[in-house]
Amino acid sequence: MTRKKIIVLAVAAVFVAPLLMQLLPVWLLKTNPPVAAEPKWDSEQTRALTKRACFDCHSNETVWPWYSNVAPVSWLIIFDTQRGRNELNFSQWTSGQSRKAREAGETIRKDEMPPPIYLVTHPEAKLTDAEKQQLMDGLGKSLR
Repeated sequence: MTRKKIIVLAVAAVFVAPLLMQLLPVWLLKTNPPVAAEPKWDSEQTRALTKRACFDCHSNETVWPWYSNVAPVSWLIIFDTQRGRNELNFSQWTSGQSRKAREAGETIRKDEMPPPIYLVTHPEAKLTDAEKQQLMDGLGKSLR
């Protein structure tokens, strides 16, 4: 191949590939199934803190931002949301999730949740130390 052909192919790939990525039907995976059951919350405050910091990835009440429609970011967001729901879903609550929910308090304490990358675009999910403690205590009471 000549150098000119390689350059033309490289330029085409740079401009055409992103357009083709937009055509992948990942939007079919971007869903909010109906809420089946929630935990028996100890207080409305616990639910509000959980909703603020956790629901986008751990419930069927995800708020899909505009950039969740743009590949390849959409792939990451959809994958993370599906993985989060599979791990712990406050909208599909069963007693079998109680163990996972108790572990949530530990991940909050260690600052592993919400993940730092999520907080970049969702600053409202950043909890103060007092709110973290309140959330951990509330989850512990709610999810016994």
